[in-house]
Amino acid sequence: MAVTSPCLSGNEKKHWWLSNRKIVDKYLKDARSLIATQEQSDIASALTLLDAALALSPRLEQALELKARSLLWLRRFKDVADMLQDYIPSLKMAYDDSGSENSSQQLSRERVKLLSSNSSSDSEGGDPSFKCFSVSDLKKKVMAGLCKNCDKEGQWRYLVLGQACCHLGLMEDAMALLQTGKRLASAAFRRESICWSDDSFSLSNFPISGEISAANRPASPPQPLSESENVSQLLSHIKLLLRRRTAAIAALDAGLYSEAIRHFSKILEGRRGAPQGFLAECYMYRAVAYKSAGRIAEAIADCNRTLALDQSCIQALDTRASLLETIRCLPDCLHDLEHLKLLYNSILRDRKLPGPAWKRHNVRYREIPGKLCALTTKIQALKQRVASGETGNVDYYALIGLRRGCSRSELERAHLLLCLRHKPDKATAFIERCETAYDGDIDSIRDSAKMSSLLLYRLLQKGYSSVMSTIMGEEAAEKQRKKSAAALQAAQAAVQVQQTQESVSDSDSESKSVSKSDVSTMNRINSAETNNSSANSNSNVFQGVFCRDLAAVGSLLSQVGFNRPIPVKYEALSC
Repeated sequence: MAVTSPCLSGNEKKHWWLSNRKIVDKYLKDARSLIATQEQSDIASALTLLDAALALSPRLEQALELKARSLLWLRRFKDVADMLQDYIPSLKMAYDDSGSENSSQQLSRERVKLLSSNSSSDSEGGDPSFKCFSVSDLKKKVMAGLCKNCDKEGQWRYLVLGQACCHLGLMEDAMALLQTGKRLASAAFRRESICWSDDSFSLSNFPISGEISAANRPASPPQPLSESENVSQLLSHIKLLLRRRTAAIAALDAGLYSEAIRHFSKILEGRRGAPQGFLAECYMYRAVAYKSAGRIAEAIADCNRTLALDQSCIQALDTRASLLETIRCLPDCLHDLEHLKLLYNSILRDRKLPGPAWKRHNVRYREIPGKLCALTTKIQALKQRVASGETGNVDYYALIGLRRGCSRSELERAHLLLCLRHKPDKATAFIERCETAYDGDIDSIRDSAKMSSLLLYRLLQKGYSSVMSTIMGEEAAEKQRKKSAAALQAAQAAVQVQQTQESVSDSDSESKSVSKSDVSTMNRINSAETNNSSANSNSNVFQGVFCRDLAAVGSLLSQVGFNRPIPVKYEALSC
């Protein structure tokens, strides 16, 4: 038996609508009173009432605005973005791009035949507009019609959604939404002020002197000054961050890596905090700059911070794996590649990229199958290298940023700087400048940052020990080489002295043999001279004979090759 819905008369329908309207109004009144207390528990209770009101009247503008503002007050920015994601500009552009790429597939799925397939019009090739229609096109038209009716009352969407997008890191969307909201609010205020000025012109409201008194001035509409000031300050902060990021990316593209690092450091180390998603993106860009500049340890640390802020960041996992492979730290590289493979498999299983629809990614869904195949091949090659024993050959010089053959002072200075920057106690300092989407995310971010920084710190300590042992071995080898060289030089000097002494002794023996023959000759000469002296007692003859004998001895010594000087006492000679 078919079940038929009860037929209501006009009075019953009117009574049903009035009763629901009264209930919805009561829910809104109670919710406003709870929100006015500005207590977190009361606002949470107000959300329950607003959900009940929206269940009865889904398109009620007042309930939607109160719910969005309550979620914004509770810092549930993701819920605000999910609630108003149709107004995010980048999401609309992404939908338009995907629709243009897969338009044929969408039409093939969404076409619905309105007439039977065996009709005569099919065989005759009738007008296809009577056979099928696109559900997506119909949905867009219906939503456009509904939004046209809500534009006059829905200006709050741009301001609330703009603040939520700013806290979620969607800076370009936040700037566009906040500027649109300010423009619409100023235009509405301008129109209302013109109407009020026309209505308030009456002679009774003005004094005779023509001066407008303060009591008779037309009452201006109440303006949310606190919200407008907050929006203005938020806009200026967003523009500053975007300007610095644009300059940093331009320097990175131009190859000015130190300049790019300086600009990104201004954003990341600024006094005013930045949203979690925006910080993760900037840390990722700075890691790429550090990698291009050859600063491996700093690049790995920035990848660790990026993954602490966004655990499903594909680019951070890929970059850290390539850095670990560069320094030949293969086990940790394999761990990151396996994690990346699981992420790719989950994307293919869910048929969408991780995270909500408005989240940005640096890859597209259609690129995942090719990346997964290349990743599987790479993992197999690395496993073969690990199986062959290539695990302990880590390039610690590249990790620390030193040249081979560096001195001990250079190593100690580089190690001290790295320890001060990447000490585990200071690894969570960046969280103080991070604006998280949920307060509960801070604990998970802190735990992830501590674990990854501890692993990096241990790797740096191991590298310091390895490089220091190498330097100490080189210093010991240098000392041994110098000692051996000194011993060899001393031995050569001793041999040279010995050879000199031997040559001197040989020359002395030759001089002695010559002196014996010379003495006999001199004796004969002296005997002859003595005989002559006896004959002639003149002293001049003795002097001449002595000088002649000395010349004869010198000639004899020169003939035998005796070249050593002979010490002579000149005071003993008398001529």
